[in-house]
Amino acid sequence: MPDRLRLAARHRRALEALLRQYLPGVEVWAYGSRVNGRGHEGSDLDLVLRGLRLEKIPIARLMDFEEAVRESTIPFLVEARDWARLPERFHREIEREYVVVVGGDPS
Repeated sequence: MPDRLRLAARHRRALEALLRQYLPGVEVWAYGSRVNGRGHEGSDLDLVLRGLRLEKIPIARLMDFEEAVRESTIPFLVEARDWARLPERFHREIEREYVVVVGGDPS
């Protein structure tokens, strides 16, 4: 994850560990102010979650991940959205500028 997201190494490691634990095999992209240069260290982190074959991620898994992030030491808001539940126009907006945070499962 490039430094341009302005994440301290310990927060980046914590986030990646939570993603691996709660959303294994899910490709995760960051977008929004931390990617486009308008963010700062306290800005929220916008994530889009791309499940296997771009299928919907079960709501329970999303909720478990969000709760784990809230209970973590990550000191800023993390907004996670499921790609499969977003409108196509939002896909196009995200695709203009994003950073891959975690790659998906190749299988």
